[in-house]
Amino acid sequence: MTRQPHHRRRPITVLSLLLLVMAVTLGPTPSSAAGTDWWNPVARPAPDSQIGVTGEPFKGTNSQGEVRGFVDAHNHIMANEAFGGRLICGKPFSEAGVADALKDCPEHYPDGSLAIFDFITNGGDGKHDPDGWPTFKDWPAYDSLTHQQNYYAWVERAWRGGQRVLVNDLVTNGVICSVYPFKDRSCDEMTSIRLQAKLTYDMQAYIDKMYGGTGKGWFRIVTDSEQARSVIEQGKLAVILGVETSEPFGCKQVLDIAQCDKEDIDAGLDELYDLGVRSMFLCHKFDNALCGVRFDEGGLGTAINVGQFLSTGTFWQTEKCTGPQHDNPIGGAAAPSAEEELPAGVEVPSYDDDAQCNKRGLTELGEYAVRGMMQRKMMLEVDHMSVKATGRALDIFESESYPGVLSSHSWMDLNWTERVYGLGGFIAQYMHGSEGFSAEADRTKALREKYDVGYGYGTDMNGVGGWPAPRGADASNPVTYPFRSTDGGSVIDKQTTGTRTWDLNTDGASHYGLVPDWIEDIRKVGGQDVVDDLFRGAESYLDTWGASEGHKAGVNLAKGASASASSSESNPFTSYAPGRAVDGNADTRWASDWSDDQWLRIDLGSTSTVKRVTLEWERAYGKSYRVEVSTDGTTWQSVWATTAGDGGLDTARFNGVPARYVRIHGLDRGTDWGYSLYEVGVYSS
Repeated sequence: MTRQPHHRRRPITVLSLLLLVMAVTLGPTPSSAAGTDWWNPVARPAPDSQIGVTGEPFKGTNSQGEVRGFVDAHNHIMANEAFGGRLICGKPFSEAGVADALKDCPEHYPDGSLAIFDFITNGGDGKHDPDGWPTFKDWPAYDSLTHQQNYYAWVERAWRGGQRVLVNDLVTNGVICSVYPFKDRSCDEMTSIRLQAKLTYDMQAYIDKMYGGTGKGWFRIVTDSEQARSVIEQGKLAVILGVETSEPFGCKQVLDIAQCDKEDIDAGLDELYDLGVRSMFLCHKFDNALCGVRFDEGGLGTAINVGQFLSTGTFWQTEKCTGPQHDNPIGGAAAPSAEEELPAGVEVPSYDDDAQCNKRGLTELGEYAVRGMMQRKMMLEVDHMSVKATGRALDIFESESYPGVLSSHSWMDLNWTERVYGLGGFIAQYMHGSEGFSAEADRTKALREKYDVGYGYGTDMNGVGGWPAPRGADASNPVTYPFRSTDGGSVIDKQTTGTRTWDLNTDGASHYGLVPDWIEDIRKVGGQDVVDDLFRGAESYLDTWGASEGHKAGVNLAKGASASASSSESNPFTSYAPGRAVDGNADTRWASDWSDDQWLRIDLGSTSTVKRVTLEWERAYGKSYRVEVSTDGTTWQSVWATTAGDGGLDTARFNGVPARYVRIHGLDRGTDWGYSLYEVGVYSS
């Protein structure tokens, strides 16, 4: 889920404001159209939506043996089951048929007067024609954020148009659920996640029935990258489960006290993995026990900050950023309706303009969760994490050469782009309008060429974020129907469901079936190169996933090795001896005297090829230091150096060299203290 587009609104209650804030936080019957072509069902429900695509979907691989196809790295097929079950109206499928699936929430009848969330998100008074099937007068629409956009036949059209990977992020938010007056189930986040996972498998079975039995449909949930490749080579859609929720495993914080522990995290990760989840966010909108979030801006940010306080007892805390990356500015815009709900004497803090970073980074429990995801070969979504949390997560991944990092819908600071690509991660851009999407794609094209990677998009449909508006039939280069798919094998015409036919030029991206039309619009506006990069997305996404699955933790040659140092800080109660930096215990450390030109030497016991050294600094870090190696302990060679050390977890990479001895040589301290290292790792890979 992502931010709301701005709309002019009349004054609303704190309930409405918090809802807005957090949002941003019958079996098949025989069909006469059934044919013998594998991509057409033998029995489609009747009546049902039309697809509007003819021609055989492409199969196999290209001449380089690579799969092809588009990637939606961020979608919410089952969000209608989230937030208490009555926030997103309509279902992606129903055994009772399309009329049951595509109908509005009960409270929206007869004219939308009680569609509270609709008028919050779309302005005005919320009134609308609630009828979905068959007329669809007012929904789905690009700016109607409370109605189903992922009906299965619309997803089918996206697949037929060239999409081959879809990440279905199971999503909810307990705070939205608790304050929204209409609900028909509990607000427990993990209960909702379990239900959405089950229903995704049910949707797969529903589609399979149309094609003659288990495993025969085009919608295939996959749990490893090779399975995904096989599905795509068959010409079908590989569906991956992800999670985006604010309190995974119950890990919220109240007054900065974690409401979960390591056992909860292990049990939660194991459960999600068993459900088929392979990627997830650790935090979203509110700071939790795992990490701090990247702020929202202006009045919206103020309202979210109030919501955080009401939920956790703490406001956001900011500090000056230490690098070019920054969180979104909170700003000083008021949110009176929200602020009125604060206890007497409590006010939203003011924030310095030059302090734009969340103080809360990746917590100790958050680091435990990140390493737990690595152990399970899962991929981490860094969107929505504060830059401090993201930076630490990337440090950890770099220290382990772990590629499983994703940015799926433009909520990451773009200055992280090269670090993500350098690790082997995957990046997708939010489903912006074709002009904006193309401009951003052009901005990062050089990096994609440098790292030889494809691109993705994150539609965030059912995620209450807003989608591309129509450019207008009078645009100089509108989408012309019918048009050819990117692979050239299919013809795509306007999409019709019931009595309504959609045209991207005049309707915008109203539902998932218009994804191929939007891609054609990008081709018209941004050129074929942008579409070509997108068409390489499936291969690149699976490269990241496969490399994560194949990752093996390196052997730390320094663990338990003999160590010596130029000096060691004296303390009658605690030892800061050199061996403390190689004892495998992250709670002990070596510390030098408080002066420059200090060193820590590690004897590996025998000569090995050394390619990577990791350093976990204590607060007393080296600003300028070198990594040196030797085969005899006398003649030293500098293999890596920096003059811009900033503490934390550093990874030094260099071409492999033979070494028995490794020396960390401190030249300039980053503090008035000495040099202090919790742990040093030395690796051959």
